[in-house]
Amino acid sequence: MIPYGRQFIDEEDIKSVVEVLKSPFITQGPKVAQFEEKLAEYCGARFAVAFSSGTAALHAAYFSAGLSEGDEFITSPITFAATANAGLFLGAKPVFVDVERDTGNIDADLIEEALTPKTKLIVPVHYAGFPANMEKIREIAEKHGLKVVEDACHALGAEYKGSKIGSCEYSDATVFSFHPVKHITTGEGGAVLTNCEDVYKKLIMFRSHGITKNAEDFENPPHGPWYYEMQFLGYNYRITDIQAALGISQLKKLPAFLKKRREIAERYQMRLKDSSLFHTPEEKSYGKSAWHLYPATLKDEYLAKKREIFTIFLEKGIGVQVHYIPVYHHPFYRRLGYSLKLENAEDFYLREISLPLYPALKDEEFEKVIEVVNWITESIR
Repeated sequence: MIPYGRQFIDEEDIKSVVEVLKSPFITQGPKVAQFEEKLAEYCGARFAVAFSSGTAALHAAYFSAGLSEGDEFITSPITFAATANAGLFLGAKPVFVDVERDTGNIDADLIEEALTPKTKLIVPVHYAGFPANMEKIREIAEKHGLKVVEDACHALGAEYKGSKIGSCEYSDATVFSFHPVKHITTGEGGAVLTNCEDVYKKLIMFRSHGITKNAEDFENPPHGPWYYEMQFLGYNYRITDIQAALGISQLKKLPAFLKKRREIAERYQMRLKDSSLFHTPEEKSYGKSAWHLYPATLKDEYLAKKREIFTIFLEKGIGVQVHYIPVYHHPFYRRLGYSLKLENAEDFYLREISLPLYPALKDEEFEKVIEVVNWITESIR
């Protein structure tokens, strides 16, 4: 089965992990800080804090942005459930805004009408690696005194108006994921980047039980050199040195990974430009995609046969996927009272099928995908 996405691990990666396994520190050692420094440098941000998962990173970013019980936050329904769930962890309510029909990204022009006095945060999702309209989103946030956290779990290496996603030029924080299908992997893992020192300090404490050992931050006089303080309820969201070592090694390969992803995407664009089955995704003038996914969308005449088409791909060994079921459709959210159906989100869900896209995709595997697309086009009427 050709998957829609997968990691690429080489001997250099393995060696870097083995070296840590042989070292005195397999967790809470120097590799985590090294990984954070290199990630921040790559993206052009002041600070990076690594976490045990992208979900943990989202939770920490929302907390550090001040989201709390009774607040609301704006986000997209076309995302993995964690984007919304992380706000629920804090007692806040997700408010879903419809997406752009062509990109699947939140429609910035619809955000203001969804604001209420309870809104504290806007969370744009850079769907599939395509940057959202951050300048417009930042303008809205500044006008209404709101914070912005970018869910960039799909977008490491993407660019918006010439600056890398993760620079936080238009946001208070940016979240990445290092799950194996993402641009680089640490097995499981994530990170939050920010330019704000106060946010950075909260992130550091949040990932380790809300505890600080930094004397200048103590609220009470220290009892001795062993002293530390738990100042708020945090979590054990630490990433290990084993994972960080893999992340450092993977980060060296990121430019090559991005180049390969773009090459594959361009091949899809060329081979599918005249397809009667799919519309092809297109980059906006203001953004350069990191091409985490290749989200092809079915044309009108094939919409009623999506289930059949999806099944044929699987039967022929092509591991396609659908990104995503709108979050508000999930039974848990229905039980919370979400009964809405947003027009463009519904349409995008009905059409979207993610085709295989990852750096290790072989030429013959790519050709097999195209062969199956062509077969479906000829066979399903």
